[in-house]
Amino acid sequence: MDRLTIDDIQRKLEIVEDVKDPFFIDIQKDSRKGVQQLVKRWMKRKESLEQARLKLFELSEYERLYKSQGFTFIAGIDEVGRGPLAGPVVAGAVILPDDFQILGIDDSKKLTETKREELYELIRKAAVSIGIGIIEAKEIDKINIYEATKKAMYVAINELHISPDFLLVDAMKLTTPIPSEAIIKGDSKSISIAAASIIAKVTRDRMMKELAKSFPEYGFEKNMGYGTKEHTEALQLYGATPHHRRSFAPVKELNKQ
Repeated sequence: MDRLTIDDIQRKLEIVEDVKDPFFIDIQKDSRKGVQQLVKRWMKRKESLEQARLKLFELSEYERLYKSQGFTFIAGIDEVGRGPLAGPVVAGAVILPDDFQILGIDDSKKLTETKREELYELIRKAAVSIGIGIIEAKEIDKINIYEATKKAMYVAINELHISPDFLLVDAMKLTTPIPSEAIIKGDSKSISIAAASIIAKVTRDRMMKELAKSFPEYGFEKNMGYGTKEHTEALQLYGATPHHRRSFAPVKELNKQ
């Protein structure tokens, strides 16, 4: 084993997957500090990978349950953007394949922007079908945010090019001929809902970054329309844009001044 350099061992370790691999067993006997560091690093990666696989299995519990009951195309539904002062509310609907194995998916709020972007692209490639529903600020003001959220979800479902036969919805009860279950904190309990949350979040964030180019004073590329100090100060200085929700305080208060 001493004939192999540490760089050689590192390269060989990249293709080792099992602790029972003869090569891995051998290098554990190598007393060189650098080799032992590689062994520890490999074990840590292995542990992280196993945890991610377990997380994927746990998140797929609802999907397994309803597929065991004969449902085939199960769509996860989630939304983002109920609380901001500006921008749309966006819903995602995602049907994942039976063999879906992308690791690292979780509630979009728990992920970094970089990780969300990475998973967004992977989900788009792997999904059986994806639908997106977008309700703009003017309509939110007309029908209220609760109704706008439901409408965005209905639009997202209708945008699916394959009709789902079961819906897993994050917290919201929908009136639809398709059987469904509303799951509290569903984006942390269902892989399909978590995937939908990532699709919705990345879609909306990209929209807000585009709006920021036309309205740079409000910092939309950073606050995504939420009522940060920078955003509310800009409202006082420059007033509301066409993309602000005029039924929301403090935007609503501007009209009283």
